[in-house]
Amino acid sequence: MELLDGQLVSRKIKDTLRLQVAQLTTEGKKVPHLAAVLVGNNGASETYVGAKVKACAEIGYKSTLIRLEDTISENKLLNIIEDLNNDVDVDGILVQLPVPKHISDEKIINAIHPSKDVDGFHPINIGKLVQGQPTFISATPHGVLLMLEHYKIDTKGKHAVVVGRSNIVGRPMSILLSSNTNTGNCTVTICHSHTRNLKELCLQADIIVAALGRAEFVTADMVKEGAIIIDVGITRVPDASKKSGFALKGDVKFDEVAPRCSYITPVPGGVGPMTIAALMKNTFMACEERNGKVLFD
Repeated sequence: MELLDGQLVSRKIKDTLRLQVAQLTTEGKKVPHLAAVLVGNNGASETYVGAKVKACAEIGYKSTLIRLEDTISENKLLNIIEDLNNDVDVDGILVQLPVPKHISDEKIINAIHPSKDVDGFHPINIGKLVQGQPTFISATPHGVLLMLEHYKIDTKGKHAVVVGRSNIVGRPMSILLSSNTNTGNCTVTICHSHTRNLKELCLQADIIVAALGRAEFVTADMVKEGAIIIDVGITRVPDASKKSGFALKGDVKFDEVAPRCSYITPVPGGVGPMTIAALMKNTFMACEERNGKVLFD
């Protein structure tokens, strides 16, 4: 069994980006600028946004963090997004989800201009992804692909089972794994809460992508010998032995599943750092477009 070390791969990607940003500075060109919008004070969201802002600083990007009360109206938030769309210095915009219930996720995602949608959630970017056109890829699936690429994992002809069908991870992951690319060409099965023979399907899988948000859902009796396990989930589980009062668990019961695998991602330290690395790559590409380099025709 080999551990897929997201910390290691993420660090290498950020090191490369740091050198590219230094080159932009030397050439007198603008450096990437990411604007992050955080609504309310959700603990997990604070952590995620903090990690993204920190990554910007490490690489040499500009970053702007806009903190808003959870009582802000939907219209005011939309106006802020429009201002960021019109700000020529801002390359990428992310609004940390979830937003408060009185605000529509769909409206917020649709309001971000596709050329600044570095999270890869806008319907135009999703449509391009489906058609195999160059575009921003959703950060978590993109991060998974970057990890597979780094470890030179051969996916061609393999059966991949994606457990979860969210628009953020499950659906784009299934598209990418089935695409005609070096990290694709899989036969893909998408499973969800209404899948009746989930265990049997997982036992057929060469690759399992667990992305349903249920702690330790995938157990050893669902995994065949030599499978590749990508654990996207991360859930806070009460744990009195921890100073924080909780432990972080993935969707896979790591201790019992790991011995059966050829490769597996840990939680934390697997897909999470890769999501941030992919976001940083998307932001760099957005900046390159503004510097005059045509990436997305």
